[in-house]
Amino acid sequence: MATESAAYRKLLKRTREIALVSAASDLLSWDLDTYMPPKALAFRAEQFAHLGGHTHKLFTSRKVGDLLSACEQNGLAADSAEAVNVREWRRLYQRATRLPARFVEKFQRTRTHAREAWKEARQRSQFKVFKPHLQKVVELNRQRAEYWGYSESPYDALLEEHEPGMRTAQVRSLFAELRPAIGEVLGKAVERSAAVPPDLIEGNYPVAAQQALNRKVAEAMGFDFAAGRIDTTTHPFCTTLGPGDCRLTTRYNERNFTQSLYGIMHEAGHGLYEQGLPAEHFGSPLCMAASLGIHESQSRLWENHVGRHPRFWEHWHPIACEHFPELKRLTPTQLAAAVNRVTPSFIRVEADQVTYDLHIILRFEVEVKLMEKQLAAGDVPAYWNENFQNMLGLKVERDADGCLQDIHWSLGELGYFPTYTLGNLNAAQFMERVLQDQPGLEGELSRGEYGNLLKWLRERVHRHGLRYHSQDLMQKATGEPTSGKHHLDYLRKKFLQ
Repeated sequence: MATESAAYRKLLKRTREIALVSAASDLLSWDLDTYMPPKALAFRAEQFAHLGGHTHKLFTSRKVGDLLSACEQNGLAADSAEAVNVREWRRLYQRATRLPARFVEKFQRTRTHAREAWKEARQRSQFKVFKPHLQKVVELNRQRAEYWGYSESPYDALLEEHEPGMRTAQVRSLFAELRPAIGEVLGKAVERSAAVPPDLIEGNYPVAAQQALNRKVAEAMGFDFAAGRIDTTTHPFCTTLGPGDCRLTTRYNERNFTQSLYGIMHEAGHGLYEQGLPAEHFGSPLCMAASLGIHESQSRLWENHVGRHPRFWEHWHPIACEHFPELKRLTPTQLAAAVNRVTPSFIRVEADQVTYDLHIILRFEVEVKLMEKQLAAGDVPAYWNENFQNMLGLKVERDADGCLQDIHWSLGELGYFPTYTLGNLNAAQFMERVLQDQPGLEGELSRGEYGNLLKWLRERVHRHGLRYHSQDLMQKATGEPTSGKHHLDYLRKKFLQ
């Protein structure tokens, strides 16, 4: 067996090869959601199956296991880059080797077809179009959970994929604290928002003008367009195809420019995290995000704590008026009130800050019941509609406004949704700490100056990659693990005082 340093170099060479192939697959995925012609679907599914199976075989080979063992046996300094990478490679290797290659290929093929079926089902607002695909996705996720193993709920195995170390019981506990507390804020927040007309900012906002404003805001945040771009898709997302290539997407509503604006601020928050990861470690865990809950904290921080801050429009109102002259009829205060209006609504990505987490709690409950065989895939719409009405007081009339609105299940990504609320909690916690560390930050934000905020996030979060798991990172950055207290305090201060 090669010496430790030679073994590590060989291991790094293999994982960078895998990262290159995965980046090609990610590019095909981005193309599928943006420009791919419909008749290419069947071939694209085979491409994904082949590439997914190939990278799985590359990583789960006995050679990788031997190289990992060689690195571990020689001993590594606990805080060294090598030790961090070997630790995380071992964790990922243990999970990957439990999945047969044929299963991985089947999973990739199934979710590619499911994604296109979801698009059609959402467009037609007919769950029956997506139902057989959801049944397959749920069954495959149950199989994944059995392959990976778990101690309590099969949902734990899926949650581990997105939020290492987090368990279903912990999420339940956090959500049990949030749900009634949000209910207490909601009634008063809705009452206060009643004075703001729901159509206050409706008007005529050409897509080209929206694109120009969105780019200016993203650039001001620090997003590097020499290393990224914005495109249009059904469901907004951010994906990174490698160092220097971060793709943002959004969708446009010509009656309300803020939907795409806040969509871009959200996705640019993700993009800033990706652009802040150490590129020199590409292909290793040190160039990976700590977790999706940390990733989502970056997008929610920029979208809400910056973009929906009452003073955000002091700087951006005159600039927005250059793109949309009719906004001159509104003051910055009126615009701030409009984008912070609280009222229950059907669509998660357009939900206000108070009701947003209720959308996530419902999805979490649905997913857990699906995984624990307490709910059949075909019964999801009825369960969704009944509980949505109980939680938000709205009757769902169309599947597109209900269980078909999100892309995640068609991607096979059960276990993903809780990370959105974890992101909200982490964002509030990060923001509270950065305001303590930088007392002048409030004034900077009102002037559209975001450099010091980004610098703090680069130092405390981005540069570490996957050196720390989420709760260790939260402890180091804020002094405590993820807590619901800071988010609830933020909501109470903003919407009740």
